[in-house]
Amino acid sequence: MSLSSEEIYRKLLHGFALILPAAIFYGPDMLGLRPHPIDQTIISLYLGVVLVFSLSIEALRLRKSSFSRIFNLCFGSMLRSEEAKQLTGATYIFAGSFFCSLMAINGRVAAASAFLALTLFILGDAAAALVGKSLGRTRIGGKTLEGALGCFTLCFLLSFGVFPILPDFTSVWGEIFWTDAFFLSAMVAILELFPVRVGKTILNDNLYVPAITTLAAIVMGG
Repeated sequence: MSLSSEEIYRKLLHGFALILPAAIFYGPDMLGLRPHPIDQTIISLYLGVVLVFSLSIEALRLRKSSFSRIFNLCFGSMLRSEEAKQLTGATYIFAGSFFCSLMAINGRVAAASAFLALTLFILGDAAAALVGKSLGRTRIGGKTLEGALGCFTLCFLLSFGVFPILPDFTSVWGEIFWTDAFFLSAMVAILELFPVRVGKTILNDNLYVPAITTLAAIVMGG
């Protein structure tokens, strides 16, 4: 497998999506919403608006050839072949983030869990793609074992080495032990490696991996 410059640009662009998990956890404080009783709900509303806007752009791209030409001129080089006639990965990330924000309404531990899970997925998914396409040799379906190991390694380093020093995180979620980091990192890597099918349809991992990992982190946190 080879790593193209388009794939690198695509993953760098996805890096901007880190603002989504940060907004879920830190957004209420940054916007001065806390201790308003619906502070987390307002964040979900904002992310819902972003998702609706993205879906509107997708609808125009898929239905209006004139708009599609403009879109492809700006972003076409970063689209995968299968995205030409279906939703892009970016829109699925917005959808996955929105679902995580809905779970975050259950309290600050849930918000911290969504922050952790969504961040691990965004960066872990990027690591899996970059390592898999540059170093991947052992194919597992459409992905590689090396990519999965790259995903796991980065997620473990982030959850065990970075999240404990982030402002307010451990005071809300609790201390992250190496077993917690291992379990969540393995979950992200395995879910990313083996796609989920519903009938003949393969679900986009941007949609369900963050949500499932958030649920696991909620159970473990607090």
